[in-house]
Amino acid sequence: MNKLRIIKDRATGAIMATITIVALLLVIVMGIGLYLKSAPIFAEHSLWDLLTASSWRPFKNEFGFLPFFMGTIWVTLIAIAIALPLSLLTAIYLTEYAHRIVKRFVFPALDILASLPSVIYGVWGTLIIVPWISDTLAPHFVDFSAGYTTLAAGIVLSIMVLPLLVSLFVELFSSVSDELRAASYSLGSTRWQTAISVVTKKSLPGIFAAVVLAISRALGETIAVLMVCGNLPQIPHSLFDACYPLPALIANNYGEMLSLPLYEAALMFAALILFFVVLLFNVTSRVILYRIEKQQ
Repeated sequence: MNKLRIIKDRATGAIMATITIVALLLVIVMGIGLYLKSAPIFAEHSLWDLLTASSWRPFKNEFGFLPFFMGTIWVTLIAIAIALPLSLLTAIYLTEYAHRIVKRFVFPALDILASLPSVIYGVWGTLIIVPWISDTLAPHFVDFSAGYTTLAAGIVLSIMVLPLLVSLFVELFSSVSDELRAASYSLGSTRWQTAISVVTKKSLPGIFAAVVLAISRALGETIAVLMVCGNLPQIPHSLFDACYPLPALIANNYGEMLSLPLYEAALMFAALILFFVVLLFNVTSRVILYRIEKQQ
């Protein structure tokens, strides 16, 4: 009987190890596949030219990815800059201040927001955010704006990642021991001081991991951003400029005009850039997270 249990245990371990290795290999296979599909474009354009050129004219064999890369960065940073403080304050309120009746209504609402299709956020942004920027906000800063801007895309994207961040932060803050809170209160600290100095400090590695997860999702979001960003291949210089993130480029053009030389390879290279950026960002963040946990 003991022999059978040992055999089952070893077999289970081997199966789980195999599944883990397969999952890792899938990432490598995806990267290799994207590289092979985008390889033809490297025969005519150097990597440096592709990443630093700003001209996007497929009919003239000009493939400059800098505007798309910068558009992706702009939209992602705006979204995180808006969503991070809002989600942190919301999570602190829900865990440290809110009555359980409030939680009973807020948590289902967050679940509903998180489960909504991205196209609904895009429609909401088109009907509400775009006109608000065009008619109310932009006239105070620029002469004219159609409303389809990096700011609109950032706002829509921030609302999309907000439920995810709030849920993760609430889970993190709830896992902090009540004994730490009691010790802080016994020293005369207020709820706010305890939340900032004890709860958030104790949860810092988890907060960092949650932000990384939100950024990874924001980098790859497509439909909602595509509907409000303006889709102009230009480098944004202000919040009221239109942009064209990499996911929108792929979604807008894949399947169309692929008869053009190198066009499919160019779109696959856009996917490869996005794949590499997300992978590099996650690896770097894991290293930083490990150092933060080590210091605590």
